[in-house]
Amino acid sequence: MQGDQTRDHPGARPPDRTGRVDSSGLSLAVNEWGEPDAPMLCLVHGGFDFSRTFDVFAPMLADGGWRVVAWDARGHGDSDHAHYYSWAADVRDHLAAITQLADGPVPVIGHSKGGGQMLDLLDARPSIATAFVNLDGLPSHFSAPDINDRERRRMRRDDLTSTLDRRRRRNELSRRPDTIEGLAGRRAPMNPRLSREWLEYLVTVGARLDDDGWRWKIDPVLHLGGFGPWRPNWSMEHLANLDLPFLGVLSGVVDDPMGWKSRPGDIAPFLPPDGRVEFFDDIGHFLHIEQPRLIADMVLEFLEPLR
Repeated sequence: MQGDQTRDHPGARPPDRTGRVDSSGLSLAVNEWGEPDAPMLCLVHGGFDFSRTFDVFAPMLADGGWRVVAWDARGHGDSDHAHYYSWAADVRDHLAAITQLADGPVPVIGHSKGGGQMLDLLDARPSIATAFVNLDGLPSHFSAPDINDRERRRMRRDDLTSTLDRRRRRNELSRRPDTIEGLAGRRAPMNPRLSREWLEYLVTVGARLDDDGWRWKIDPVLHLGGFGPWRPNWSMEHLANLDLPFLGVLSGVVDDPMGWKSRPGDIAPFLPPDGRVEFFDDIGHFLHIEQPRLIADMVLEFLEPLR
């Protein structure tokens, strides 16, 4: 490979510490920012992301007095690849990580898919958290089209067939190699509002350099698609059951391809008593990357009574 293989980004800071936790035999990679004796704050990333996507946002929270801990989901980043991937499996991994890393209940921040999964986890185990911040991970009836049961059964059969075929070919599958610039360009359609400088930096912390080029550290068995047997209203009902301080931050950019496209009016009927929602119609789905200082200050102010 030719050329400069390093990239920097303003404000990006590598983790102060790394480690691993076990989830039923699966090893998850953990990254931490901040003083080790500061109060803990957990970050949960979204789909096809990894904990190093917090390299700007997490240090801002750490500088605000928190020990910020994030982990890579199974099959993402430096965590183990798995034989089984599902929404529920990720939820179990989040529970394993939080209970092993924290001595008691802690505040949790979840982005996108990670935010939706934390709604499910906190409905079942509310005692693990003292507060919850959801960054554009609040599903509504706009988040996924509803379909009739007959069509859903047909799609389930097709999805299972596709998944089993990919698993059968696991040893043949590999992420396509590319240059730093090439991988950044291929990710750009998922992150159209983020700068090329950031995307190229992300390659250097979220991909590996092999002899033939850079490859994203994401299990090639994984591909963008549905979440399995899941409907948006299930998670929204869990939001209504929350009994802890809650802050939801919504993006209003309707053409952001990864966004949930929920609006404050969709959330209002389910908002818990100690909850509030902030709505930004000029910031995209990756709010904490596009406007990290704004979102970090909002989160720090919300969490200050707990710290």
